[in-house]
Formats: sequence, C-alpha cells, structure tokens
Amino acid sequence: MSAELQDPRFTDETAAREALEAVVWPNGPVCPHCGNVDQAKIAKLTTKSARPGLRYCNECKGQFTATVGTVFERSKLPLTKWWLAMHLIGSSKKGISSHQLHRMLGISYKSTWFMMHRIREAMRTGGLAPMGGEGEIVEIDETFIGRKEGTPKAKAGFGHKNAVLSLVQRGGSVRSFHVDSTKKADIMPIIEKNIAKETHVMTDEAIQYRKLRNKFAKHDAVDHGRDEWGYTDRRSGTKINTNTIEGYYSIFKRGMKGVYQHCGEQHLHRYLSEFDFRYNNRSALGVEDWERVSKIAAGITGKRLTYRRPDEGAHA
Repeated sequence: MSAELQDPRFTDETAAREALEAVVWPNGPVCPHCGNVDQAKIAKLTTKSARPGLRYCNECKGQFTATVGTVFERSKLPLTKWWLAMHLIGSSKKGISSHQLHRMLGISYKSTWFMMHRIREAMRTGGLAPMGGEGEIVEIDETFIGRKEGTPKAKAGFGHKNAVLSLVQRGGSVRSFHVDSTKKADIMPIIEKNIAKETHVMTDEAIQYRKLRNKFAKHDAVDHGRDEWGYTDRRSGTKINTNTIEGYYSIFKRGMKGVYQHCGEQHLHRYLSEFDFRYNNRSALGVEDWERVSKIAAGITGKRLTYRRPDEGAHA
C-alpha cells in the first residue's frame, strides 16, 4: 500500500491532470459545450493567465477543462486529492469515514463529505441489462437500516426503518435499491425489471415472494422462521439458500454501522451505490485496487452533484 500511495497521480498535479484527461478524453479533447471533436478547432491555452489544462473551442468560442461535465466540475480541490480519495474509497472494503479521509487528505471535513458523495455518484450505474439468465441463480432479500425521518419507533416490526432490497447473482454482481417498503407492490416491479425470466431465484419464506414461480423459471425458498438456513436439492444437487446475499448484507451493515454510523434517508441510495460498486468489482472477480480506481474515474463523466446550504432547499 505504501508503494501505491507514491503514485504520481497522488503527488503531482500535472500527472493527475493528464491521467484525468486520458480518462475523460480517450480520443482527444471534446468540447462539452458544443460537442466539437475536431482537434484542429480546439486549442490548448498556454498564456500565463490560463490555468493548466485549459482549452479553447474555435467552434463555439467556449473555454473548458477535463473537469467540465463531470462530478469534479467547479471543485477547488487539487486533482491529486481526488485521485487519492478515489483510491482510498475504492480499496476500503467496508468504506472509509469522512473524518478519517479529511485527516488523511488535509482538507476540511465539509469538503471531504461533499467529495465522498460526488465519488459515490461516480460509482453509480444505471440502465443495466437484466441479471441472471438460463442456468443462473439470483438471490433476493431485503434488510432495514437507519431511521425514517419523522417516523416514531414502532413497537414491533421495522416500519420506522429504511428498507433496502438487494438482488445478488451467485458468483456475480449485486443491485441494491432503497424502497418505500417491502410490500409486494413496491418490490415486484423492481425484481421483474432487473432479473431475466429464465433465472432460478431464491428467497426466504416472506409472503411477498410466494408467487415468484409464476414470473421466473424456478423459485426455491428457505424458511428462516423454522431455523432452516439451507438444503441441497436431491434431484439437481443445487444448494438452496440465501447465504450469498446475507454475506453481502454483513459487509454493508458492518460498513454502515461501524464506519459511517449515520446516514440520512435522502443519501442512502448513494451509500448503496458505493457498496454495490465495490462488491461488483471485488478481487474474487479479478478486479484489484488500481482497476477499481480506473472504473470509478470512468464513471465521473456526464454527472453533476451540486452543494446547497440547508436553508436553500433540497439536499445535495
């Protein structure tokens, strides 16, 4: 790790900027204002007053750098700090707290908190094809975390907590969603949209899953209420359990409770993106720290996250 932290991207601003440009512009600079890709009409400004990396587009007369149109846009922090933060977040299995990161980077806590949310936004994926397929197994389960704002603690059940639905393909990826509740009406549209119909799905005994066999190739369940945690199908030899998704939740909850400790309801979806990203790019799938950082960097384009004061309306 100490050798990795000496990488030029973490210590040299020019190297950090060039690395970012290579990610954002793999085929050369592109004007984010008009979409011009003609390199003959894009000039690099080298005057004393021009900041490093500044380009000028002769097509629309606009100026830009590689950070425009990314989660880095309008950030005053050095790019070396951004690269190091992406490395530390990507390589920390259960996450890293804002307080820890702000001490390591030497920047304010508020700036670090906002930086981490921007990086989580870069980790977010969308528009994915359905997971699973013929011969594949996807485990489905839900869990509860934190407290719903303004909702008193229930005498029984988890109605006062935030509900999370996760879908995990064995040996593959996970997708997690912050849902309004675990009722059938809230979770079934997500399940049907994100899992291929040819998939063998596995769940616990919850009532909302009982008719999944009508939606997918096969559905098996384990009855946790009767202390049944898994068994082997005698005909096919398939192991029926939800151990994979329980393992994912163990990492998620250790991170949320042990590292982050508190998460506002309006930010939960970004924390889920963070844990999903690391799980989907884990060492067991052949993805190591440097590749993980590169994948985070590849997700910064086309996204913006702005900061608003609490008295200015919606949260960032």
